[in-house]
Amino acid sequence: MIKRKGKSKLITIAASVIVLAGLAAWRFGFGTALTGGGADSVWAERAELAQQELATSFWDEKRGLFNNAAPCIAQLCTDPFNYWWLAHGVDALVDGYERTGDERYAEEIGKLYQGILDRNAGVFINDYYDDMEWMALAMLRAFDATKEERYKGAAAELWKEIQGGWNDEMGGGIAWRKEQLDYKNTPANAPAAILAARMYLHTNDEADLAWAKKLYDWQKQTLVDPETGLVWDGINRQGDGVIDKDWKFTYGQGVFIGAGVELYRITKEQAYLDDALRTAGNLKQDFLSPATGMLPSEGDGDGGLFKGVLVRYIGELIQTEPSMKKELRDMLLTNADSLWEYGKGKGKALFSNSWAQTPDEVVQLSTQLSAVMLLEQAAKADQSE
Repeated sequence: MIKRKGKSKLITIAASVIVLAGLAAWRFGFGTALTGGGADSVWAERAELAQQELATSFWDEKRGLFNNAAPCIAQLCTDPFNYWWLAHGVDALVDGYERTGDERYAEEIGKLYQGILDRNAGVFINDYYDDMEWMALAMLRAFDATKEERYKGAAAELWKEIQGGWNDEMGGGIAWRKEQLDYKNTPANAPAAILAARMYLHTNDEADLAWAKKLYDWQKQTLVDPETGLVWDGINRQGDGVIDKDWKFTYGQGVFIGAGVELYRITKEQAYLDDALRTAGNLKQDFLSPATGMLPSEGDGDGGLFKGVLVRYIGELIQTEPSMKKELRDMLLTNADSLWEYGKGKGKALFSNSWAQTPDEVVQLSTQLSAVMLLEQAAKADQSE
């Protein structure tokens, strides 16, 4: 299992994925992506089937939470409490609600909101700044979709707590967790920049915009390769001031892209969009299979969620930059086609860590959520064509 948290934080990323005969690749020089049969509604239908499977196979009505895996096996169903996975569970439900307008999704968001509160001792605050950022982003999206004030209140409460994670170690930045204030990483800073920018759109408080710019500047100056746009994972993890340049994860690329997009939308400063485009363009070099255009498997556990985060913010870039629409859309649909054809279980819309291989007998929630997010982004890209 990939362990994003803990003292060892040992992660091995697969260097390549299975080459799929006949599978088309991203249009950055690789050919033409498949279209899922050409039907305008095919991706919306598939996204809905995946959402239904998420509800059927993972939802625990009694606890108001998604279980950690399907099938649910003993205590592993409920422990550990994967707070940040559940934040993305909220995001996935918001995706479904935005696509369909079905109030069932709004009801499930409300149940999950309460379930998380109940499981977390009546609050959303925890010891990991990155976790709180994922939750705040999800809650703000839930407010935008439903207009229920409790979600906006949760996001505001979390944002106030998150700001306390900034300190001068490593030249600034928000710490990864409260017990390790000198370790700064991308998942604690780029999502915070996105959050600050989105809070500004709700508050019109210039202080929020200043936070977004400050966070973005630290992230870019410290953890982004200025030549390629590759986003590194963190600095000073072991107290030695070293940047983990070998830790290259898809979600790190995604959140930096997302931060650039949000600041460009607000300021109209081209530099932010150029940064996002450079990092997106570098996916071909550091992440996509040259033969197939597929994103890599990053394992199970926390790693199962990484690609889902990337595709979410690729979707934001598609909406923002028309000149990149076809290339990015083809990348999404190449991966979505493979997921549906090769990465889905027989008879059920349960999915694999690799979007090119049959899923394991036990599918983790993180993995299922990534697949749902990919299919929802494919549906959105299909609608915009």
